[in-house]
Amino acid sequence: MDHPMKSLVDELLESYARCGGIKHLNGANLPSKNAVAALTQDLLHIIFPGFIAEHQVSMADLPHETALQLSSLQKRLKREIAKSLDMHPVAGQSAESVTHDFLRKLPDVRCVIQTDVEASFQGDPAAANQEEVVLAYPGVEAVAVFRMAHVLYQMGVAFLPRMMTEWAHSRTGIDLHPGAEIGTHFFIDHGTGVVIGGTAKIGNRVRLYQGVGLVARSLAKHVERDEQGHALGGKRHPTVGDDVTIYANSTIVGGDTVIGDRSIVGGNVWLTTSIPPDSVALYEAQQLSIHPKARLAGDWVI
Repeated sequence: MDHPMKSLVDELLESYARCGGIKHLNGANLPSKNAVAALTQDLLHIIFPGFIAEHQVSMADLPHETALQLSSLQKRLKREIAKSLDMHPVAGQSAESVTHDFLRKLPDVRCVIQTDVEASFQGDPAAANQEEVVLAYPGVEAVAVFRMAHVLYQMGVAFLPRMMTEWAHSRTGIDLHPGAEIGTHFFIDHGTGVVIGGTAKIGNRVRLYQGVGLVARSLAKHVERDEQGHALGGKRHPTVGDDVTIYANSTIVGGDTVIGDRSIVGGNVWLTTSIPPDSVALYEAQQLSIHPKARLAGDWVI
């Protein structure tokens, strides 16, 4: 090894010793980001048969195709779950039992995702058909991944649920924590910039537009956590009732904040207090001001 490269190796080794919080050596094998990404993609194949595969899948081929996919999924998912359980065990559960229980829940998860697809189609006049919704709408993909990750989260599996939703986040711009509770017929329109925190609760038939945040108030520097690393201290994110619409770029803050059933939150609203059912929350004092361009030209870089 030439001298400059050896010097760099020595410097990196010294940084590994000095900055120890971002290394993981001689410990349990962590789940693989690439493997979890591939598993999430393959789970979407199971949820939406015929939509994601590059080749056509017929009804006659479906039993064979599904059996092959499940066989491959089970082995690879068990391997990643085993890595998670090595670091954060779940009492009385093995990687095999967790994998089996999770896969057994997929038929019910599909039925809930079907309601999300229906809500997206019914809620968007621009949607040509449900096939377009499944193929092209980022909200549908993000919510479908969330639904599966939420099951693993409820089972106490560490790492994988968040890795799955962050994979969807990187693809869609929609950040859904797998710990959130979300009812049926959920529609995220456009989607980019939506953030839903881990203790948020959302009712049925809720619609969110782009840039909506259901977020926590600032926490103290020290946060107590459970064995899985989840923050303790109760509910930190808002509750949204049934049949609520929240328009673009609004932020709802705090675990005590409740948006009542059938309410509407207008765009660009910052809300830290609850609103009762059948309410509309707007900023009405804001006024649009239009001036001749020449009058303000000096204030703008043209």
